[in-house]
This record gives sequence, C-alpha cells and structure tokens, in this order.
Amino acid sequence: MKNKKIMIRNAFLCLLIVVLLYSALFCMRYQHTSSKRLAERWRGDDIAQYHSPLDKDGDEMDDQVDILKGAINYVNTHPKYKSAYYAGGYPNDGCGVCTDVVAYALKEAGYDLMELVSNDIEIHGDMYDIEIPDQNIDFRRVKNLYVFFNLNAESLTTDISKISEWQGGDIVIFKNHIAIVSDRRNQHGVPYVIHHANPFQKTYEEDFLEKHDDIRGHYRWNNG
Repeated sequence: MKNKKIMIRNAFLCLLIVVLLYSALFCMRYQHTSSKRLAERWRGDDIAQYHSPLDKDGDEMDDQVDILKGAINYVNTHPKYKSAYYAGGYPNDGCGVCTDVVAYALKEAGYDLMELVSNDIEIHGDMYDIEIPDQNIDFRRVKNLYVFFNLNAESLTTDISKISEWQGGDIVIFKNHIAIVSDRRNQHGVPYVIHHANPFQKTYEEDFLEKHDDIRGHYRWNNG
C-alpha cells in the first residue's frame, strides 16, 4: 500500500512538472515573435531580384524593393497579433494581423491600401461580397484583398517549383491568409514569406510556402 501511494505521488509530481514546463513554454512563446531573419539557404544558380519600373514615392528605390523593405520594417516593430477594429483603419497600438503586413509594405512604397481598396469597392462593388462598405476594415480582410489584387495587380504563377518567378516583394494569398514574399530562399530555392499568422509564431519570416497547399493567388504590384 505504501509503495502504491509513493507511485501515485511520483506520477502526480511528474504530471505537475510537465504541466508547469508546458505552461512556461506557452507563456514564453505567446506574442513573442522574433523579427530575426532566416538565413539564405539557396546554393543554386543566382536568381536576380526583380526591380519594378515604378518609384511611386520618388525615393530612388523602386516599388518592388520598397514593398519588401516595408514588410521588413513593419515586422521589426514586433506587432502583437490581435484582430480588432480601428478608426482610421491602420492599427496604432502595436498590434495587427496578416493584412497589416501588406498594408504597411505598400505604404512604404507610397500606396495607401485603405484608400485604394475603398475606391475599388466603389467601382467594382458587385465583385466584392460586402453589404455595407467600411473603409476602416475592408482593406484588412483577406477575402477583399483577394478580389482587389486580382483586379489591380499582375497575377503570377502559384506553382512554387517555378522558383525564379517568385520574387521578394511579391504578394501571396492563401485561403485565409496573406503574406509578402521574402528575398531569401530555402535549400530548394523556394522563398520564405514575411507575415503575421498568429500569436505563437517563432519568427515573422518563415519557410512557409512548401508547407501549405492552399495558395490562391500570387501577385506583383505594378500599378502606379
């Protein structure tokens, strides 16, 4: 009987330790996403970075590079993941979601995605499944951006094996997610993405494309 009690006590202590360790890991990971960039792992033939002929903001840096830079600069602010409504559209409390990475990336190049989407809804309202337009939130919904980029951006391949056609600064849309394509690649030449998917992400830049089969669209912003 004594041995049985000892065994039960030891089992309980082991379970308690596991729970405490898991809780500690949970707390350490939650909303502590790192902006550290992943290493370039591609060792094949050089893939030249695409450069846009456009420079909307006149900073002598083309739009494609500006968009990539904007995504990197935004995640370097370490935004917390929170889905919320903001008057004025753009989050101002250090929080955000996946669509904000794209909005701030375009903003770096001189484009106001909130205004662009709002104007497009006025023109192509029948293409959007929106009962009452609200510019503060419409540009922060993936389903709306899917329609917007299909109408206004250059549509590219969704075949990730065509690695040279995926360029840093491109936009990729999944079933319920959106991201900016990175200029760094994995060992297969497939680029990483810069995104904000959930509060438990290890890093904002991730080797993501090969692990997901729900890519709906791949776009390049050449609309000045």
